[in-house]
Amino acid sequence: MLKKLLILGVVSGVLAGLAGYIYQKVYVEILGEGFLNIVKPVNIFAASLIGTIVAAFGYFLLSKVLKGYTEIVFNLLFSIITFATLIGPISFQMPADELAPPELFPGLAIPMHFFPALAWYTLKPLFAKSV
Repeated sequence: MLKKLLILGVVSGVLAGLAGYIYQKVYVEILGEGFLNIVKPVNIFAASLIGTIVAAFGYFLLSKVLKGYTEIVFNLLFSIITFATLIGPISFQMPADELAPPELFPGLAIPMHFFPALAWYTLKPLFAKSV
């Protein structure tokens, strides 16, 4: 079961990272600013992968403890943690040398925080019989 969860975590992380990368490219095209010196593509992929791999381990541990209630408790915790991570981009202080308007930063970063959870929730049914 752990192996399937890790595969789900990696695939979800890659999907979320790809979505974040594409979102940043679209954001740059529309607004002319993507904060590329702050939000680097490698960091988008790394954060997405780390988040979903940690989620896979969390799901595995919850399944050992909660048995029949794993899915609902995990989904609730994952959603709460995702919302809690929004404190980062909301409270982020721009570097002094950044010329872009700081009010554009949350519009870029906040949606990216939802991509790992969305990718997990989207792909989980494909693994439902084996996880």
